[in-house]
Amino acid sequence: MKPRICSLLLGGALLAFAAGCASAKPDVKNAPQTEGEAILQKGLDALKDKNYEEARGYFDLVTARYPFLDVARTAELRIADISYEKEEMPEARDKYQQFVKLHPTHPDVDYAAFRAAMTNYQEIPKDMFILPPSFEKDQTPVKNALRAMEDFMRLYPKSKYFEEAKKTHEEVRHRLCQHEIYAAGFYAKRGKWQAVVSRLDSVVKLYPGAGYDEQALWGIYDAYKKLKDDGRAQETLKRIQSSLPGTKAAEKAQKLLGG
Repeated sequence: MKPRICSLLLGGALLAFAAGCASAKPDVKNAPQTEGEAILQKGLDALKDKNYEEARGYFDLVTARYPFLDVARTAELRIADISYEKEEMPEARDKYQQFVKLHPTHPDVDYAAFRAAMTNYQEIPKDMFILPPSFEKDQTPVKNALRAMEDFMRLYPKSKYFEEAKKTHEEVRHRLCQHEIYAAGFYAKRGKWQAVVSRLDSVVKLYPGAGYDEQALWGIYDAYKKLKDDGRAQETLKRIQSSLPGTKAAEKAQKLLGG
């Protein structure tokens, strides 16, 4: 075969090969995982099976080897989740808060902030049959949960976790109202009527709209009647009218006022 013909045939073959390579698209779906993603997935599988220490080992390895990649951010959150699932709430809170501080623009920052707030809620003592109700105990954990939820809702009003935070916030307000009413009853049994007023007044002022306003206001009215303080009792009736317009309570207050 002549040299010129050989050259033309070889050139055509090369062009055909190049065109075939150019038209072929990479199979992204079936592309192999990076080493970091593979290790992360092992940790996620272990976490799903509640093998917490095994999962933590994989996540720690990811953060150590690939500290600047997205897989490390996911591993950090899952490490915090492990503490949360194991009910190690102070440790979980620290980890979530650290994530929020270090990665304020991360897509999952609201998740970390919400879970940090929820650790406070999880620390509220649970009601048990053989123990006094939780509203009779120290309310510091409940107040911490209230503040945490308020902070979250203020900072992340568009978060997909907002509605769940709102529900938790309302539940916590109910608990605090129940505690104040319980305390008021405790003082009423001992004839300490000024303390009764103080406790019930905090229900109306600190937790308005929680569903206890009417009960608290009538309790304040009764306490002032016990104290023979007719002036403040009358003021409380007017307060009932203005706070609960259009209700039977307002009608009753109007009758007692003589209108």
